[in-house]
Amino acid sequence: MTTSVPPVPPLLNPRVIALAHYAARAVLEHVLARHGLTFQQSVTLRLAAVAEGPVERQHLVDGVVDSLKIEAAEADAVVDELIASGALSPQQPSRIRITDAGRQLYETTSAETAPLSARVYDGIPEDELAVAGRVLSLITERANRELAALT
Repeated sequence: MTTSVPPVPPLLNPRVIALAHYAARAVLEHVLARHGLTFQQSVTLRLAAVAEGPVERQHLVDGVVDSLKIEAAEADAVVDELIASGALSPQQPSRIRITDAGRQLYETTSAETAPLSARVYDGIPEDELAVAGRVLSLITERANRELAALT
């Protein structure tokens, strides 16, 4: 009788992180595409949705830049796209607020994504998720420091 040896999981490394990110992002983008949203727009819309009321446009742009590591001009263009679509609305003097349509879009895409995410994470013990969360947070912190030193 032969016994098969279970594969040894890889150590966490940039490739493993990238593969997980892009696989999860592809699932999200599939949902977003049905609603005419890009990944960048969804990140921006989320930041507006979780803000308590109107937010300074620059604060919103800075949040997108920090999250996605893109140029401010690109993030600013995404804000403009969401304003043009009616998901965000400019407020005086330089504030942005999410519209009712934008909030509905955010809630709809979040609701459609939730069961998919639940299936992806299903069965992973909480203690392993906690370790992964700590390690990935540390990697993010260190990578942000390295990026700041390069720019």
